Amino acid sequence: MSNIAEVAVPYAVLALHDDDVEITESNLAAVLSAANIEVDPIWLSLFAKAMTKETVKSLLNSFESAAGSAAPVAAAAAPAAGGAAPAAAAGKKEEKKVEEEEEEMGLGLFD
Repeated sequence: MSNIAEVAVPYAVLALHDDDVEITESNLAAVLSAANIEVDPIWLSLFAKAMTKETVKSLLNSFESAAGSAAPVAAAAAPAAGGAAPAAAAGKKEEKKVEEEEEEMGLGLFD
């Protein structure tokens, strides 16, 4: 399967789900043929069996809930980032010193 086909089949599944059309091999083939994309029939069969409306809905909900839970954390971290920038820079300097000392002592992977 080509790189385009690897991405096209899941997008076809999402397009069918978005339009409330049943995800079947023939519907997937119709969407892909309209886009002039050739895919091995085995992939259509696998995706049609694996991706039911409930499966796609639960996958989308899991992504949505994961993104929703990360948003408050990012928003809370944003104000703290202003004061933490100098401390983070100091931490990076310490890491460089430790790495340089390890290299000087011959503790590298290939020494």
